Amino acid sequence: MGAPHASVWWATLARPPAPRAPLAGDLDVDVVIVGAGFTGLWTALFLARHDSSLRIAVLEAGVAGAGASGRNGGWASALYPISLTRIEATQGRDAMLRLRGALRDGVTELGEIAHAEGIDCDYERGGSITLARSPVQAARLRGQLAAAEARADDLVWLDEPAARERCAASDVLGALFTPHCAAVHPAKLVTGLADAVTRRGVCIFEDTTVTAIEPGDGWQRPRAVTAQGTVRADVVVRATEGYTPTLPGARRAVVPLYSLVVATEPLPSTFFDRVGLAHRETFSDARHLIIYGQRTADDRLVFGGRGAPYHFGSRVEARFDSEPDVFGKLEATLVELFGEIPVAIPFHWGGPLGATRDFSPYVRYDREHGVAAGGGYVGDGVVLSHLAGRTLAELIVGEATERTTLAFVGHAPRNWEPEPLRWLGINAGLLAADLADRREAATGRTSMFARVLDRLHGD
Repeated sequence: MGAPHASVWWATLARPPAPRAPLAGDLDVDVVIVGAGFTGLWTALFLARHDSSLRIAVLEAGVAGAGASGRNGGWASALYPISLTRIEATQGRDAMLRLRGALRDGVTELGEIAHAEGIDCDYERGGSITLARSPVQAARLRGQLAAAEARADDLVWLDEPAARERCAASDVLGALFTPHCAAVHPAKLVTGLADAVTRRGVCIFEDTTVTAIEPGDGWQRPRAVTAQGTVRADVVVRATEGYTPTLPGARRAVVPLYSLVVATEPLPSTFFDRVGLAHRETFSDARHLIIYGQRTADDRLVFGGRGAPYHFGSRVEARFDSEPDVFGKLEATLVELFGEIPVAIPFHWGGPLGATRDFSPYVRYDREHGVAAGGGYVGDGVVLSHLAGRTLAELIVGEATERTTLAFVGHAPRNWEPEPLRWLGINAGLLAADLADRREAATGRTSMFARVLDRLHGD
C-alpha cells in the first residue's frame, strides 16, 4: 500500500499497515461510522469497550489515518479553538471549568488508554511553550496570562533565562508555559487505534467513499450510502472533519482550512544542546499566523503553520496539500527561530482541517433520526477528538456522564456564508493575520489588523 500522504509520520512507521478490504455490498449493523480518523476510531473503541456485542462498521474513503489524524503536528494538548473566557461569558463559569478539566484530563487519559491498548505512539508529556519574541508579543501573552489567572489556571510566565532554558530560539524575551500538552507520533496513534478496534471486532472498510448520510424516519433506519452498497444501522456517526463539505448538504457546515508542515532529518545532539526542547516541549510563538512545532522521539523537528489559501467552494483536492511558497516560508521561519539547520528538510506535506462558522467544536446526537456527528476542532483535534469520541459513545449508549453535558455537546453552529462571501472572508482573515505580523514587526505596536482578527474570531 502506498503512503496516503507525504508526512514524516507515515514514512517513519515501522511498517505500513496492511490494506483493508472495501465494502462489498449492503450491510446491516448497530452503528456505522463514516471516517476512520481519530474521531471515528475513538468512538468505535469506546462503543466496543462498553458493549462487545455491538456490531460496528467504519467506512473510510482512503485508508485509516489518511486525513488529519495521520499527518498533524502531533500536539496532544488541552487547547480549545475558542477562548475559555468566551465559554465563561456565554455558558457560565461552571461550564468553563468543567470543559477545562475535561481537556486537561484528556491529555493524560489519551496516553493511558493508548498504553492500555498496546499503542506505542511516542507519547511524552513535556508541556508546551509559547515564546514572546518581541515586546508586542510579550504584552499579548501577559494579557493572556492575566485572563488565565482570573480562571485560576496553572499557566505560568517564564522570564527570558527560564524560557531560553526550555527553548532557546532567537529574540526570546519570555514565554508562557503550560504542562497540559504531550508530543505524540500521530500516525502511530491512529494506525494503532485502527488495529485496536479491529481486535475488538469492529469492521473497517477502506477505499469506501460515502456519498450520502440519510437520517432515519418512521419507515426506515438511518443509512450510509456508498457505491459498493448501503449500510443500515441504528446510528450513523459522521466523523469526517475537514472532508465534511464533500457530503451532500454539508458544504457550508464546515470549511476545510489547509495547514502545511515540514520535517527535518534527525538532528545531532549538539543541536538540541544549543536549542533545548529537552523534554520534547511543543513550541510556538505569539504571532497571529499560527506556527507550531515539536521535537520527535527520533530527534527531528516537525514544524507547521497556516498561510495556505482557502479554496473556492470548500474544495478538497490532493493537489492543495502542496504549497511550495508556504513550505519555503516554514523553512525560513525555522532558520529564523533556531539558526542554521544542519540537516536536510526532506518532508513537506499538508491537508485540510475543519472549522465551523463560530470556530467552536461540536458533538451532536439526534436520537430520533439516528444520526450523530463530532468535529470542528480547528487544528486542536488530537485530544478533542478523543474527548468527542468518548462523548459520542456515551450519548449513543445512553450513559449520562460529566462529558455528556460539556459545552460542545449539542452545539449547532450556523452555516458559513455562501460563495463568494466565504472565499473572500476566509482569505481576508488569512491576509489580515499575515499583515498584522508584518506591521507589528515593523512598528513594535499592536496592529489594527490584529483587532480585526479578534472580531472575526468573536474574542
